[in-house]
Amino acid sequence: METVPILPPPATESPTPWNWARKNLFSTWYNSILTVVCVIIAFQTIKGIIVWATTKAQWHVLEANLPLFFVGRFPSESYWRLWIVTAIISLLGGLTWGNIQRQERLWNPPLLILIGAAVVGAVISPIDLTSRLYLLGIIIAAAASYAIGRQISPKIMDWMPAIWVLSFPIVLWLIKGGLGWAEVSTNDWGGLVLTLFLAVISIVLSFPLGVLLALGRQSSLPVVRLLSTLYIEIIRGLPLIGILFLGQVMLQLFLPPEYPKLDRVIRAIAGLTLFSAAYLAENVRGGLQAVPRGQIEAARSIGLNTPLLTILIVLPQALRIVIPAIGGQFIGLFMDTSLLSLFGMLELIGISRAVLANPSYIGRYAEVYIFVGIIYWIFCYSMSLASRKIERTLGVGQR
Repeated sequence: METVPILPPPATESPTPWNWARKNLFSTWYNSILTVVCVIIAFQTIKGIIVWATTKAQWHVLEANLPLFFVGRFPSESYWRLWIVTAIISLLGGLTWGNIQRQERLWNPPLLILIGAAVVGAVISPIDLTSRLYLLGIIIAAAASYAIGRQISPKIMDWMPAIWVLSFPIVLWLIKGGLGWAEVSTNDWGGLVLTLFLAVISIVLSFPLGVLLALGRQSSLPVVRLLSTLYIEIIRGLPLIGILFLGQVMLQLFLPPEYPKLDRVIRAIAGLTLFSAAYLAENVRGGLQAVPRGQIEAARSIGLNTPLLTILIVLPQALRIVIPAIGGQFIGLFMDTSLLSLFGMLELIGISRAVLANPSYIGRYAEVYIFVGIIYWIFCYSMSLASRKIERTLGVGQR
């Protein structure tokens, strides 16, 4: 019997940067030309941005108005309330994130880079010394709570959602005041504080409302199904700016004069919530339809009634499927708060317009909007990272 010769494995190039570039960037003559042209364009663009940022941009507009961008016209003597609120959120956030990351390395490189960047930013930020110390203390407390959260039993951490809910009245009390403290009118709320308040409350309220609307649209009761469908289709057929206009301008015109005037922040939250819930309902409905029919039949075979079937079997699987869509919806809602600047609310964009209306800062659009854009990007990208982390934890698309 003739033996088959054993051939050596095919030769492979060592994975050096030059070999990678030759394979991906200079594989043909036209790829080489395209690569050179792109490098020249990128170099000139980056060079122009650096030259503008270091020699032509007037960044003093940000330094002079930094408190306005973050807290609006909130009284300076009450800033300590906002520092306490920031500390509470940082501590709870650190505990929560630490427990989620308990299976990974304690101090991985991305986290160390993030903490280092936060510390450097706090040190070089153009704020007073007291505020820098507060900020450094909060960063250290958040890092410590992250490490503690990794050590706490998951059974104890099951109470964390309830703790988050209970912290909301405390946060609201600290921001608004009352009970012996000087009350701060919502007219003085502004900047990043107002943007975050509007976005977080609207997200928290729109999620359960959207889930209920999705379940109602698939209900076997004709009245519930019809009302849910009408609401979803009517709201989705209207632009958000129209709904906000009805809430901010027209609502009071339809109410009797003896009715008390609703706070404009409440009206803004109502408009954002009602609009977002309709779109969220359709995302959840898509998840409900994606649940395999066999899951429902198996649950009915063991005697589960409709409410238990929905809560324990169908809804968890549906929400798991649509996590990417829900994350995108919440990011969109966060950015939609900028439309409220059209109605005189001084959130981030509203504060930016007020600053640019100052004769001393006319024409400083690039500096202001780059700064505001970076703030929006940081929060939106953080929400995107959290969504992807939840996806990986729950195995979305893998099992």
